[in-house]
Amino acid sequence: MLSIAILVISTALLLFYLQAVCEKILRKPFEDPLPDPIVDANRLEFPFIRRALEEYDAPVDYARFRVQLKCDYLALIYLLRHAANQERRLSGDERTLAVYFRALSGALAIWHFLGLGERKLLLRMTTVLEYFANVLGERIKRVRFGHLTASEYLMSL
Repeated sequence: MLSIAILVISTALLLFYLQAVCEKILRKPFEDPLPDPIVDANRLEFPFIRRALEEYDAPVDYARFRVQLKCDYLALIYLLRHAANQERRLSGDERTLAVYFRALSGALAIWHFLGLGERKLLLRMTTVLEYFANVLGERIKRVRFGHLTASEYLMSL
């Protein structure tokens, strides 16, 4: 019985520290918050999900939102690894947030099964995806096309 209590408390502390670290990472300021070209070019759905959750009191469409957020997550992780990334690896912060997103996804399934409100977890998941989109936007801005960076090239069009 004592070993089970220790396991539960250890898991709770691990999740608490993961949450605290991730909240600190997510507070990082960006020059150009939420680069709309990244969202539009990759047809990401998380801004629309966030808007639907914040502005409307309609019931949460759990199945649709879960699939859309997972697709956005997979697309952004792929792009972070392969777009404008010489190492083809995620940074430590990005790996931590990827674990956090998967933990939130698991918690979302449990909360839905138990009938608890999913809105707060879905909003946290959209915050992680927004961070990934901002990181991707910053990386793409540094890519050079001849003598111009990507942001200079886009502004010249």
